[in-house]
Amino acid sequence: MENLSAMGLDVSERTIRHYLLELDTQELTRNLGKKGRVITSLGRQELDSARVIEKVGFLSAKIDRLTYQMTFDYEKKKGTVITNVSILRPERMKNICRLLCKVFEAGYAMGTMMCVFGPGEKVGETIIPEDAVGIGTVCSITLNGVLLARGIPTYSAFGGLLELRKKKPARFTEIITYAGTSLDPLEIFIRSGMTDYIGATATGNGRIGVGFREVPAESREKVIELAEKLKHVGLGGFLSIGWPGQPLLEVPVGEGRVGLIVIGGLNPAAILEESGIKVMSRALAGLVDYERLFHYSEVYEQVSGLSH
Repeated sequence: MENLSAMGLDVSERTIRHYLLELDTQELTRNLGKKGRVITSLGRQELDSARVIEKVGFLSAKIDRLTYQMTFDYEKKKGTVITNVSILRPERMKNICRLLCKVFEAGYAMGTMMCVFGPGEKVGETIIPEDAVGIGTVCSITLNGVLLARGIPTYSAFGGLLELRKKKPARFTEIITYAGTSLDPLEIFIRSGMTDYIGATATGNGRIGVGFREVPAESREKVIELAEKLKHVGLGGFLSIGWPGQPLLEVPVGEGRVGLIVIGGLNPAAILEESGIKVMSRALAGLVDYERLFHYSEVYEQVSGLSH
């Protein structure tokens, strides 16, 4: 009662009892008698859903926070990069690794580097279950951190689905702004079955996940230079670099800015979903040392090594 009053909520004990009984009826809480009540799993789900408006903007804030925290230096090949994590059961791992490599080989992944996490390891707030393996892919927001370290501020506008025709970018079919969502756009596209990496890797016609960024027009030449250098350390993720003030694939860009299209870091996980392999992916999972990354062609060997 005192806590409610302090929050400016003037309610009677009778009203509180009524609300608590209603929560019990809806199975959102469970009455333990004199010990009080506990929130049920259904109640926790309702709390998460009910607070969705509070979470809008959370993704943009997380992008900024991780961009600032990462320490990667491409010249020294040291420091932390931002990683996504996809949690998989170890069955059918040979086929899983083959599919992952297809996306990398086609050039639709964020660079050529990845990592694996064993059971019980923690990546940010995500803990790998004891009966699972974590596949870490470099998040495209890592590019924001590299640019920031070189004095280039980056605005992350949206995540989108990019249609490919004969391996060439054709148009955006879907976009979700980072500021208007509580979930990573690529997570949404993957879970909704909207991607087409099977087509993209087989024929060059399909839909892949990308991000759209904007940087100051004066930094264009420096961005192009950095893009080339990042390829040499396995972090080449720039797909298209526009011109000052000019639309990029029909997306308008502000005066004095340049548009950038970057390849989505979660892309390799999408082809697994398309192939009927259950996977739980988390974008922007956390930071990992660059020295822990390896070339994608070694993934099966690295995963096999976790069991030895």
